[in-house]
Amino acid sequence: MARPGRRSYGARMRQVAGQPNAATGKGRYVGVRIALVAVLVLAGLKLVQVQGFQAAALSAKAESQRSTTIPIPAKRGSIVDRNNVKLAFTVETRALSVNLRAMRKAWDEVAAKNPAGGQNYETRAADAARFIAAKLPGRVTEAELLADFRKTTSFTYLVDGVEPSIAEEITKAFPEIGAEVRAAREYPGDTLASNVVGLANWRMDDPDVSKHSLQGLAGLEYTLNADLAGQPGRYVADTKQGNDNVIIPGTERDVQPATPGNDVVLTLDSDTQYFLQNALADYVRQSHAKGASAVVMDAKTGEIYAIADDATFDPYDNKTYTQSLMDLQAVSTPFEPGSVNKIVTATAAIDQGLVTPESVLQVPGSLKVADHTVHDAWVHGTQNFSVTGIFAKSSNVGTLLLAQQLGPDKYLDYLKRFGIGQSAGLGLSGESRGFVPPRNTWTGTTFGNLPIGQGLSMTVVQMTAMYQAIANNGLRVQPSIVKQEIRPDGTVVPKAAPETTQVVSPETATTVRNMMRAVTQTGRNGNSGTAPTAALEGYQISGKTGTGQQVNPATGAYSDTLYNITFAGILPADNPRFVVGIRLDAPDTTLPAGHSAAPLFHDIASYLTQRFQIPLSDGTAPYVPLVLP
Repeated sequence: MARPGRRSYGARMRQVAGQPNAATGKGRYVGVRIALVAVLVLAGLKLVQVQGFQAAALSAKAESQRSTTIPIPAKRGSIVDRNNVKLAFTVETRALSVNLRAMRKAWDEVAAKNPAGGQNYETRAADAARFIAAKLPGRVTEAELLADFRKTTSFTYLVDGVEPSIAEEITKAFPEIGAEVRAAREYPGDTLASNVVGLANWRMDDPDVSKHSLQGLAGLEYTLNADLAGQPGRYVADTKQGNDNVIIPGTERDVQPATPGNDVVLTLDSDTQYFLQNALADYVRQSHAKGASAVVMDAKTGEIYAIADDATFDPYDNKTYTQSLMDLQAVSTPFEPGSVNKIVTATAAIDQGLVTPESVLQVPGSLKVADHTVHDAWVHGTQNFSVTGIFAKSSNVGTLLLAQQLGPDKYLDYLKRFGIGQSAGLGLSGESRGFVPPRNTWTGTTFGNLPIGQGLSMTVVQMTAMYQAIANNGLRVQPSIVKQEIRPDGTVVPKAAPETTQVVSPETATTVRNMMRAVTQTGRNGNSGTAPTAALEGYQISGKTGTGQQVNPATGAYSDTLYNITFAGILPADNPRFVVGIRLDAPDTTLPAGHSAAPLFHDIASYLTQRFQIPLSDGTAPYVPLVLP
């Protein structure tokens, strides 16, 4: 018989082992309660911090994780000629891109979920490359696109300058391809006035994406960039992949529209510009010149209808983006003009009352000035020249005799009145002021050079502007190439009125203009001017030839073979409408075309009379004696 006490003891011990000790259980319970209270308190404090103090910041952070600000490029203003013919305008384009990391991840997941399907990143990239290349023939190849898809970077651009409708087809077929809004500049005339208009392209240099836009790099596109560019806009949209620009349709908001740039209206006439560029290129070939520049300017307003070099760059061919082709040498390259500059002495002598066109001077074949001797271009003994004859035959000696009567200080004053040594103020990049030596540096020989167009320099625009003053009754008007701007709302903003200078009286200007008609005169016994080939049937022409020695870079002295051949003419002389200035750079002077720019002036003048239906002159210019017995 078992012992109950023993069995009871064992049962009791088993019972006690299964239950907590009263004292120990109470302690644990209290500890748990304290821990729970502490957790709740901390949670409450955190909730207060999040909802009360960090709510705005966390909300913004959450928003940024699912939305992005998309810039809206401003439409760049157009550049048009005086007849509203477009020389530069903007078209909207797209730049195709892809987030390679996201695309790989997505298609690796597809391959992992369905290995038997045969679809993976490589097959998807191949399909996309094939599709895009087919949509953009000649723009990009399938092989080039596959190389982009296989880059190890997380993001890459694929093709730029894609037409929006084609980009939409591509992104619809392949949603992982992004299409970034961009713009491209179109130049419908190709090389037409390209070194005037300049160049603009899409720039992404600034880390601020909102500033990625078309930026002017040369010409008026550069100098007028602020007016043309406009102000970009922006909008906020939800995206599928953060800032990957995969926009969820219908989520666009907070739209701030872009403000388009101003259109710029030039004084240029596209047809005249086209003719001038081609005429210069052809004459350079005929004369074997290094180059040539010319300007066609309105005689009264100073507006430039055409300004050109014989060669310029092609905005669609970056191989032509060289300094020499992109510079507009008609404004950037000063040269010693030679006898075209004699207009200053002629005007000053008449204006000061020293002589009249009919006055006669005894002109020897040479003249000693300080330590050197000046000769005429042809050998002759002392002859009686009328003042008209001195300039019509371009006598260096006769010109210096008149300049000596005038004196160096008055001569310098007239140079300044004509604007030599001062910027023409066209607002084009690289514009040169030319050069006139400071008066305090003049030596004895300086005043033997300046009146005949040596020892000073000017640009073709400055040279043409001198003759514009004579054509416009002595009033020099600052040349201009920008006529007005048109704001996006259609408001016309004319350019500020040009500065004017009354160089001489209207009477003096008319006298000089009429006197210079003899330059194109044909006569016997030495009574022909230097430019009969500039004459144009039915029209009186006033002008002046020039032959300026160039400095030989090898010796630093004047060359006997390198010359600037110049001509400046007024059409018609009796009722001026246009002034034309021409410079040939180092032509072969043994050739007829290289000896004179007068035939080129004739061709330009002939075109202008037809293009602008200029009325015939009222009779022919009177014949005047140049050399007297």
